[in-house]
Amino acid sequence: MQRLYDFLRRHPTGVDSFWAVLLLGLTVISSSSDRPGRGSVFAEIVIYGALCVVIALRRRAPEKMLLLATAAGVAQLAFDVSQHPADFAMLVIIYTVASGNTRWASRYALVGALVAPALATIRWSTYEGSLTSEVIQTVFLTVPFVLAWVLGDSIRTRRAYWAQLEERAARLEKEREQQSRMAVVAERARIARELHDVVAHNVSVMVVQADGAAYVLDASPEQAKQALETISGTGRQALAEMRRLLGVLRTDEGGEGGEYVPQPDVEQIGDLVEQVRSAGLPVDFRIEGSPRPLPSGVELTAYRIVQEALTNTRKHGGPDAAASVRLTYFDDGLGLLVEDDGRGAQHELYEEGGADGMGHGMIGMRERVGMVGGTLDAGPRAGGGFRISVLLPIKAGR
Repeated sequence: MQRLYDFLRRHPTGVDSFWAVLLLGLTVISSSSDRPGRGSVFAEIVIYGALCVVIALRRRAPEKMLLLATAAGVAQLAFDVSQHPADFAMLVIIYTVASGNTRWASRYALVGALVAPALATIRWSTYEGSLTSEVIQTVFLTVPFVLAWVLGDSIRTRRAYWAQLEERAARLEKEREQQSRMAVVAERARIARELHDVVAHNVSVMVVQADGAAYVLDASPEQAKQALETISGTGRQALAEMRRLLGVLRTDEGGEGGEYVPQPDVEQIGDLVEQVRSAGLPVDFRIEGSPRPLPSGVELTAYRIVQEALTNTRKHGGPDAAASVRLTYFDDGLGLLVEDDGRGAQHELYEEGGADGMGHGMIGMRERVGMVGGTLDAGPRAGGGFRISVLLPIKAGR
């Protein structure tokens, strides 16, 4: 049954042609039973054939079929061809054009629905001398035509409403897809920043320690051993953090592959400073204010900012550089001040990443600070070296 229904929907003109043939048959039977002597046989054949064509092609060319139905109606009046079942085509074409989107055709059909019954009543009046009866007859003939137009117009309105709903649903679905893609891009960018911070810092420490171990290997084996232990510990820490980040991407395998360490926080900044000191960079670390728990996003941002700043000092500060880290707790935020007295980074490295593709760490710092609604000021110090000042707000209720 469903296949038959689908077939009929795919071939609307064939369905209409079937009804046209059926209507033509009913018209021929009805015409043969009428009393002779009214109208021309040739005119009847042409008029009712035209009306059946209107039925067959009403959905393929509705406006043209409306004009053809009008011509057939005028010819029917002119040649005094009596009313027959084929006149049902006029109701059908009025409904068809009213349900379409051609406004002039719909208005034209409405006018025809109001005028045609009155003309038919005048042409074939059977109530001689009774005006009231003729008016009643006209009203009864007009009602089906008007109802056909009203039904078609309501169908048009309903189709337009459903089309608007479908368009809105498609637009919302497209917006959801765009938001999903944006969320994926943002998550990838976040993980890329995390990986950059982890790899840049820990590999930098490992390189410094490896160089130191190679330098003192023969003269001081104990120091070389200590440096190798630092390299081993730093490598394990880097692997643990990278495993945590990969765990975010492997949520479908949660619980497998080992335990993941938690995200770094402000309390681990002291351990970070000690690690940097062991790598040979003197760091003065101070905490001001009353330490207290902070939102996880603020704590992670603070840790990564200090990590990236000290990494940059080791890269660009020179062999005799020293750094200072000041952590200040305010009532409504957390302040960070990281300074060094080395050569300082090139100007291009802290403005838009530079044309050489470097400076991704500074861009990452700005993005991290921006995500928590903070502010960052970075640049050379007046007395030499480099300075990074950050203020991270603590939102109320968090």
